[in-house]
Amino acid sequence: MKLKKNLLLFACLTCLVITQIEAQLLNKKINFTHADTLRGSNGPGRAWWDVIKYDLHVKFNIEDSTISGWNEISFKALKKGNILQIDLQEPLVLDSFKLHVETDYTKGRNWAATLKDFPKKDGNAYIFNLPSIENFKSTKYYLTVFYHGKPTIAKRPPWDGGLIWTKDKSNSPWVSIACQGLGSSVWYPCKDIQSDEPESAEMHITCPDTLVCVGNGHLQGKTINSDGTATYDWAVVNPINNYCLIPYIGKYVHFGEIFKGEKGDLTMDYWVLDSNLEKAKKQFQDAPRMMKAFEYWFGPYPFYADGYKLVDAPHLGMEHQSATAYGNGYQNGYHGTDLSGSGWGMKWDFIIVHESGHEWFANNITTKDIADMWVHEGFTNYSETLFTEYYYGKEAGTAYVMGTRKRIKNDIPIIGPYGVNEEGSGDMYYKGGNMLHTIRQVINNDELFRKILHGLNKTFYHQTVTTKQIEDYISQQSKINFSKVFDQYLRTTQIPTLEYKLEGYKLQYRYTTCVNGFRLPLKINFKGARWIKPTEAWQTLHLYPEGNNEFSIDPNFYINTKKVD
Repeated sequence: MKLKKNLLLFACLTCLVITQIEAQLLNKKINFTHADTLRGSNGPGRAWWDVIKYDLHVKFNIEDSTISGWNEISFKALKKGNILQIDLQEPLVLDSFKLHVETDYTKGRNWAATLKDFPKKDGNAYIFNLPSIENFKSTKYYLTVFYHGKPTIAKRPPWDGGLIWTKDKSNSPWVSIACQGLGSSVWYPCKDIQSDEPESAEMHITCPDTLVCVGNGHLQGKTINSDGTATYDWAVVNPINNYCLIPYIGKYVHFGEIFKGEKGDLTMDYWVLDSNLEKAKKQFQDAPRMMKAFEYWFGPYPFYADGYKLVDAPHLGMEHQSATAYGNGYQNGYHGTDLSGSGWGMKWDFIIVHESGHEWFANNITTKDIADMWVHEGFTNYSETLFTEYYYGKEAGTAYVMGTRKRIKNDIPIIGPYGVNEEGSGDMYYKGGNMLHTIRQVINNDELFRKILHGLNKTFYHQTVTTKQIEDYISQQSKINFSKVFDQYLRTTQIPTLEYKLEGYKLQYRYTTCVNGFRLPLKINFKGARWIKPTEAWQTLHLYPEGNNEFSIDPNFYINTKKVD
């Protein structure tokens, strides 16, 4: 009886793990509000200006879980405008602000624009009424926003995000943030939309001097203050997603190595809690293995100037650019579970591989709207397959990706509604990966497929994109029109079905449950291996009567089959 109870408990825990990995960053909505539009659209308070840099100064007060500080937002005008939206989520409070202007003529910020009115608060946004600003190329603007408060605390990070105030095994404070989807405005004032990334950023984080703060990019310096605190200065020189700019505060120690990569020496730094140092030295050997495999498949790591980091995190993991959050318990698989059920997922550390894959797809190539998040998650899900294939062979990679199909729900379309900060189905992971695997079969040339992956990261290097740009690029480079394939798998919940009839040496076939014009070629076995090009109309294949009349479809294609009379 005890054994049965233990097995039942294990099954329940496994289901919980599966549910968590498939959980999405936001709760699905049917009806959207003004606040959703304000948060998710490139509206009149955003469209006319472009962020250049965030210079963030924040003090973390661990005793009462509050923060205070300011963000200097430098920007340029793309066109004439005067209404400017800054996002800062309640219960944080905007205290004051100032606007400075710098031109080639003034040679410095030697005058400040006068703002007559305090910005109007509209939910989690502040609307500034500025003097009319022209889009002079030589002019740069600096809006400094001072704020304070007790920010939203994460309930179940990283899925239900916010600030994480916890303690490590030694009862020392351990603080970080997970805010993808929820938005970086949960902890600092910013233009909280994916389509506008700062070209660079600095974080100056103040915390108790008994702790260490780790951030994105490279450490520029540390100042010991007179009040028992220390300020750590971190800087990134590449464009960065708002939600990726994250500090980690705790009892950290450091080790690292130099990776001889495609663009030269890459610093790979590992910041872990002091109690995890020995485990990390062993487990993090997957990091250079990951880098070698992904530079082969995707091209050079996109952020050589900022380096690569793995950082112990008080949650499972997140793709924080150049400072990947790691919380997988120093074990292979996903919390010790193979998500594919093939066995191959236990050969490597899921969080190191998956979250690092996002450096290429999410951080290098970022979607303008969260509705297109399949570009982040579908490609990164498939990176797990490519990693497996690189080290264990093509059959292993195939077994892995096909094993994940059982997790596809086909509940709602993968692409969500635009302009309201809402992503689509969690199928963006497993279905997205299997769609890419299917497209790879149709291309039928792995060197060309790899060239396309390289080309995506080179063509859209450090850019924000739409799904159409990615779809069009794949079709153009492969010289195969995949538009209907993308429509089928991304914009519907239907899996195409090949209906077929067998009559001796005659095979009849057609597609059903598909979008109009769906044309996915298939590799089949019927009197030998061959390709067919089904449509929605019945087609007939006549072959000689001798031989085996058994029929099957290459299982690498993610479709259904149905034999009919």
